[in-house]
Amino acid sequence: MYLVPIAWLYVTVLMAVAEATSSHGTVLGAVITFVLYGLVPVSLIVYLMRTPARRRARLAREAQEAVSVQPDAGGHAPGAAEDGLVAPVRKEP
Repeated sequence: MYLVPIAWLYVTVLMAVAEATSSHGTVLGAVITFVLYGLVPVSLIVYLMRTPARRRARLAREAQEAVSVQPDAGGHAPGAAEDGLVAPVRKEP
């Protein structure tokens, strides 16, 4: 899956080296060539190629969470009074 992006980055590195070593080229031009012809398009293509895998992973995670939900998994204390905050109720003699 990653063979084409790696090959394209190799080509853009060679283009950038040719730009930097040319008599009319500059290092700044080589960096811009590499970024605009290499990194930006390859990162966009790889992001778009990984979209179905991200969607499957998200759906699998949501299905796992739906199955593993416990009845009282909220993490809150039960409805009883906390220590020292509520006075105990006593019967009068």
